[in-house]
Amino acid sequence: MSPSSSPQQPLRVLMAAPVPRRREGGSAIIAYHLGECLEQRGHSVTYVFQEDLFGQEKISPRFSALSFSRRLDRCIAGNREKFDVVNLHAPSGLLYGMRRRWQSSRNLPPYVITLHGLEERRIYVQSREEKKGRAWNFNFRNRLWHRFYTFPLYRWSIRNADAAHTYSRDVWNILQLNYDLDTDRTAYIPNGVEPRFFLPRRYNSSGPLKLLYAGTWLDQRGIFYIRDALERLVSQSPGLTMSFVGCGCPPETIKNFFGSELASAIVVQPAVPSGQMHELFSSHDVFLFPSLMEGLPSVLLEAMASGMPVITAETCGMPDVVEDDFNGLLIPPADAQAIEQAVLRLAASPALCQRLGEAAQQTMTRYTWERSAVMLEKLFRHVIAAEGRTSA
Repeated sequence: MSPSSSPQQPLRVLMAAPVPRRREGGSAIIAYHLGECLEQRGHSVTYVFQEDLFGQEKISPRFSALSFSRRLDRCIAGNREKFDVVNLHAPSGLLYGMRRRWQSSRNLPPYVITLHGLEERRIYVQSREEKKGRAWNFNFRNRLWHRFYTFPLYRWSIRNADAAHTYSRDVWNILQLNYDLDTDRTAYIPNGVEPRFFLPRRYNSSGPLKLLYAGTWLDQRGIFYIRDALERLVSQSPGLTMSFVGCGCPPETIKNFFGSELASAIVVQPAVPSGQMHELFSSHDVFLFPSLMEGLPSVLLEAMASGMPVITAETCGMPDVVEDDFNGLLIPPADAQAIEQAVLRLAASPALCQRLGEAAQQTMTRYTWERSAVMLEKLFRHVIAAEGRTSA
């Protein structure tokens, strides 16, 4: 979908995601950014997050997605006349999509799904990692649970959608090949970056390299391979440190994972307010994010916008924005030696850090939330028109 700037009748949009409404990252902050840009274009946006449907009620984590989907379905059906289109982050549209199909729409607003990634990729990656003993929760019992509960939630939330918005071409392609969502019903819309991340950066630091990882502490993020690489790097690059920020777990969990031999190289900051993330990037030299599966992580785009040279895995959405040896370094997934070699290249060459960092920052000037919102609006209008509806 290409941007369109022609003024048309305002849309009434509902955006929902089965996550807390906090603005510290993830689905919520993406919905807020896109929604606010849509509002600036004259549209009205209603947000629905976990607190809006559950309040203080405690829900079983295993069934929270299904419970959210059920309550969201009732919420939309009971307020169908208030919205022209609903944009639901997977798998929250599961039951609403089924209602639209079974009831032949009946004036229910069309449903556009937002997909961060695909469960097919999770099964592929985690099955291989489990065989290596490097997946925490993908033993036989959990694989059965995933195959017969989690995967169907996502599969049918996709199959019953009228259109799909994805963050990576990896997902965009699979939706067409496996889910019969043609190109006019799928849109690759990468996330944007806020202007505050575009800060000047100095690349002539003569001190030890400061590596940074920011994001949830998950086995799928390549953390085992970071550990293997650091075990060799600390002796080759004296004084090197690596910070782990916003991981959502106790600092002791991370420190114990790396052990006493790496204790002096590991820095843990449990949480950094969203408004201070640009300062975090400015205080580090290299962003290391060798994730095995992703959509397109916003934190990677923000690091690039700050002028950091980035090292990331050549999989999922990362190659959509990172060109190897031009605006970052792409490495094979699950490869500790490749991480080690990439870090040593950057440690030995401030000039390379500067070349990659400046190119990364220049690349990110094209990734604005306003542009993403225009593309999403175009998808909404196409879906509404295909159904023969008009906005109120």
